[in-house]
Amino acid sequence: MKCPFCGNDDTKVVDTRAMEDNAAIRRRRYCEACGERFTTYERIDVIPLTVIKSDNTREPFDRTKLVRGMLMSCNKRPVSVMQLEEAAREIENSLINSMKKEISSKALGELVMDKLKNIDEVAYVRFASVYRQFKDIDSFMDELANLLKDREE
Repeated sequence: MKCPFCGNDDTKVVDTRAMEDNAAIRRRRYCEACGERFTTYERIDVIPLTVIKSDNTREPFDRTKLVRGMLMSCNKRPVSVMQLEEAAREIENSLINSMKKEISSKALGELVMDKLKNIDEVAYVRFASVYRQFKDIDSFMDELANLLKDREE
């Protein structure tokens, strides 16, 4: 950390304390060159995620809404809420780590389908039928054929 008094790069941490329910860290530092002490704060830099809907409206990303959608597709299936919470957390973390501020609802739906495919195939097909808005039995059968092909590979 650069000293704000003399600009020296060689500073030492003297004391570290958690603040704001562990959402920030306060560090007391000491400059080896000039002997001054100063305080720094570390906080998680959260980039708010925005979902771009198909009609080009934008809304904040909501993990609860994501889990709720997956829960509907898992109705009466042997899938725990914890599995879906974990999948939603992984999706959210991958979005945050990508450093993108916006994601299309189409891309988000694809991420959900990838997770559901590994959790429960019936839930995957249920989600895909709503998400992809199957118009007829042929489009439904095409999706099932793709699922069976992926399973064989």
